[in-house]
Amino acid sequence: MLVAVVFLALIGLVLAVGLAMSFYMTRRFGLTEVHSPAEYGLTFEEVAFQATDGLTLRGWWIPTVGSDRAVVIMHGHGGSMDWDIHRAPALHAAGFNVLLFDFRAHGRSEGSMITFGYLERQDVLGAVELLRGRGMRRIGLLGFSFGGIAAMLAAPICSDIAAVVSDGGPARMRSAMAARGLEWGAPRWLSVPLAWLTVAITSLRVRANLFHHEPVRWVGQISPRPILFVHAGQDQYLPDFDDLYAAARPPKEVWYVPEAGHTKVSEVLPEDFQRRVIAFFDQHL
Repeated sequence: MLVAVVFLALIGLVLAVGLAMSFYMTRRFGLTEVHSPAEYGLTFEEVAFQATDGLTLRGWWIPTVGSDRAVVIMHGHGGSMDWDIHRAPALHAAGFNVLLFDFRAHGRSEGSMITFGYLERQDVLGAVELLRGRGMRRIGLLGFSFGGIAAMLAAPICSDIAAVVSDGGPARMRSAMAARGLEWGAPRWLSVPLAWLTVAITSLRVRANLFHHEPVRWVGQISPRPILFVHAGQDQYLPDFDDLYAAARPPKEVWYVPEAGHTKVSEVLPEDFQRRVIAFFDQHL
C-alpha cells in the first residue's frame, strides 16, 4: 500500500512540474526593451492588424517607395520587435519594405498564451494579409529562433510567402526546452522527458497535438520555395539541426558559422550576415 501511495505521489509531482513548466513557457511577455525605427532615421507607421483568428497584433511598417517586395522580421521567444529593429535599416536600404510586429502574448500585441508556433502561424498569416493589402507581391520571412519556428510553420500553408530565412529556428520545441533544462542544471535524463511532458500538457491546454506542429514535420512543404538556414555551431537549442535540414526539400541553403551561438551569427559576422540575407531575398523576391 505504501509503495502505491509513493508511486502515485511521484506521478502527481511529475505532472505538477510539467504543468508548471507549461505555464512558465507559455506565459505572456511584456516589453523588456523599448526602441523605435526613428532611432535609425527610418520613416515608419505604427500598425495594428488582426491575426487570422481575430487577435489584434501591433507592429511597425517601414515603406520603400516604388517597391512591391517586403520582408517580415520576426522576433524570438520572450522578445518583441524592439529587439530586432536594428536589422531593418540594411534591408530597407536594399530596397525592401519591412514589417516588424510583436507575436501574440508578446509586447504590444494582444493574447495571453504562447503556443510554440501553432497559433503564431495565424499571426504570420495576418501579417501577410496586411502586406497584400498594401500592394506587396513578393513577401519573405526572416525569423529568429521562435520566429523561425513560426516562419517554417506558416510558409507551408501560405503560398504568398515566397522565401524564408530561419536563423536558429528549432527543429523541435521539445529539443530546445530540453536544452534550456540542461542550462538550468537539470540532468539529461530529467530534462528530456520533462520537455516532452511540457509539450504534451501544453497540447492539452491548446487542444491541438503540438508534436504534429513541429518545424521538422512541416519544413519540407515550403518547397519549391527556397529556405536559407543560418546555423550556429554553438547553438545549444538546435542539437537536431541535421534532422531539420534533411527534412527540408530543395531549394535549400545553409550558412554554417561554427564559432557563433544561438542567433548570434549577425553579431559575430554582421556584414556577412547582411550581405547573405539581402542577396538571398534579392534573388528570390
